[in-house]
Amino acid sequence: MAAGGEGASRVGGWARWGVYMRLMRLHRPIGSLLLLWPTLWALWLAGRGHPDPVLVAVFVAGVFIMRSAGCVINDYADRDFDGHVWRTRERPIASQEVSPRAALVLFAGLCGLAAMLAFWLNTFTIELSVVAVALAASYPFLKRFTHLPQVYLGLAFGWGIPMAFAAQTGHIPPMAWVLLAANVAWTVAYDTAYAMADRDDDLKIGVKSSAILFGRWDRAMVALSHAVALGLLYVVGVMAHLGPVYDGGLTVAMGFALYEQGLLRDRKPVDCFRAFLNNNWFGGSVFVGLVAAYLGRSL
Repeated sequence: MAAGGEGASRVGGWARWGVYMRLMRLHRPIGSLLLLWPTLWALWLAGRGHPDPVLVAVFVAGVFIMRSAGCVINDYADRDFDGHVWRTRERPIASQEVSPRAALVLFAGLCGLAAMLAFWLNTFTIELSVVAVALAASYPFLKRFTHLPQVYLGLAFGWGIPMAFAAQTGHIPPMAWVLLAANVAWTVAYDTAYAMADRDDDLKIGVKSSAILFGRWDRAMVALSHAVALGLLYVVGVMAHLGPVYDGGLTVAMGFALYEQGLLRDRKPVDCFRAFLNNNWFGGSVFVGLVAAYLGRSL
């Protein structure tokens, strides 16, 4: 993989690997964590509190690899836009530290690496993984055509849910689809906050987003999306007979959602981005409540 452009000529040796690490966002794990939480929810639910350790390792590795691949293809798709946005103008392709061709080669290599994980998966899960790759590869282009790419992102980030159930149990129960719907609603919430940070720049360059679509109702829609996500997660708890300990985790997550409303009050880009980051604690709270509920059963 050769870097291209005038900026790339100054990058060599270990510094070049550092550029590729930045392209994969390895220095910013928030995206991996937001992808990881729903996958872990699904693994614990499918395994009824005792997921297969090998599957947990495979899915965690897959999360980090596919998130990296998603970042690469996202920057490739946005290469003509990122240079005009204050928060993204220093990304490696936009700053010409990495050529678009090199980015595509890296994306293909990461997808190949993810495919190697299929050795530990059943045929049904492998078939579902094809959908996961298609979602990850196509998502970055959706913002040209719809103001709600967040819904598609929710599917892409949540596709590990049906895959986890398929890998653990060999089938996908109704609970998995309710959990996927919850993840879509949650994704709309946190990615709208993310889009609010970029709204002024997106309006200038013509990129669509939910923050632009919702306008002055943006905070209300973030709150509604969080509420729908929590409601569906509560339904999942009822379906799995998880009880009050799990509900306690949802209550903590609700607290983080309310805190986010305070961050979004003045719609300052820095605070909107902080609100987006805050969702790591939302997802973690749900997972802790889930694990605690299953541990309580075994005591």
